[in-house]
Amino acid sequence: MKKSFLIILLCTLFFSFSYENAFAYMVKYKEDWYKLYHVHYQQYPDDCIENIYWLEKAAQADFCNPQFADFKVESEKQWEKYRYLFQMHINLKLIEQHLRLGRTYDKKCIYFYDAPWKDEYLRNMEKALSCYKAGLYYWQEAKLWCEKSSNVSFNFLTITAKQNWEDERERIVSGQLNYEKMLNREIARLEKNIAELTAMDKKY
Repeated sequence: MKKSFLIILLCTLFFSFSYENAFAYMVKYKEDWYKLYHVHYQQYPDDCIENIYWLEKAAQADFCNPQFADFKVESEKQWEKYRYLFQMHINLKLIEQHLRLGRTYDKKCIYFYDAPWKDEYLRNMEKALSCYKAGLYYWQEAKLWCEKSSNVSFNFLTITAKQNWEDERERIVSGQLNYEKMLNREIARLEKNIAELTAMDKKY
């Protein structure tokens, strides 16, 4: 009897404590969705798909009030540039995730002994191709936001708290970062491999 009473008492105390310290956290703003994005040391397809979902939600969501941003916003102009850089950065991360996802399904080389499994390989390669083509869409979006954040009105305004985003913008402007070239190269190689595998005889 005493043992049962003690267990009930402990459970009551535990749940009371948990209830008092629990709080609801509503994911609503762009910054909230972006915090859910994370990269594992070894990233599996499901991890990429999850990250793409969070980043897509972040791209579509509204910005929080400037006073709740993760750096001190000192002017409207700074806030404007921050929004452009954020959108650019999200689209670049979406490209990275689609590249990672595509590479898990990609078959770099085609060999004559692949013939018995050609149907399975072709299905996977089509998935990889759709990932790379999606990356091209996000690249156009990233370039658009990069162009907006590179307006002459921002020439002497650098958001040092977001230096990595500023670096990404500068690399796009200078041509050092060009996902379009990379994606088109991967798409051309993959389409060639798909054509080669499609024409292959399945007798091996």
